[in-house]
Amino acid sequence: MTATAPRPSVQPGEPAPDFTLPAVDREGSVSLADYRGKSPVLLALFRGLWCPFCRRAITQLGMARAKLQALGVETLGIVATTPENARRYVRFRPTRLPLAADPGLITHRSYGLPKPSVTPELMQGLQTVRANPTGELPEPLPLVEVAKALDRLHAFEPTQTDREDFDRQFPQLKGQFLVDRGGIVRWVNIECAKDGLAGLGKFPTDEEFVVAARALPN
Repeated sequence: MTATAPRPSVQPGEPAPDFTLPAVDREGSVSLADYRGKSPVLLALFRGLWCPFCRRAITQLGMARAKLQALGVETLGIVATTPENARRYVRFRPTRLPLAADPGLITHRSYGLPKPSVTPELMQGLQTVRANPTGELPEPLPLVEVAKALDRLHAFEPTQTDREDFDRQFPQLKGQFLVDRGGIVRWVNIECAKDGLAGLGKFPTDEEFVVAARALPN
């Protein structure tokens, strides 16, 4: 998979890029500085809510939040849509995961998350690679069909903002960054980095997050 990014993905040992974004679950803003010197934080950078893999991962990470808090680690999801669209979504589908809105994908660019080039090879791969990344489908389907099937399963109706987000973002990849209390990245997971297209839609398990959190320096 050929991918482009404005900079290489942030790696363990590097300072985490700062950001300040509108909060979704409360008034005001949220920034990386809110955590510095207080607690490590797991940052999960998502596409817009048009992405069924991201919606499922938001739910999963919300449920895993207590496990990470027990290890002293906070969580923050950054979703690439407008604050208004994100608030509308969580009003009907509440989550335990604190969220920030980043419609311009500022954090995605600063953390170096790849956006693959739309090539004939990529589009062919979406038609031929079969997967069931969230485990919710009866059997693996071609990737191009997985999203449609999950939208039906979730009874998800996209808003106009969701459609516009898709048009601007496809095929942006997502990633997770575990940042220590000093602001240094200690663990990274980038979608498709290990498995190519077969990794599209995959999200780390709770246990993977817990293992990474336990490995943080004191």
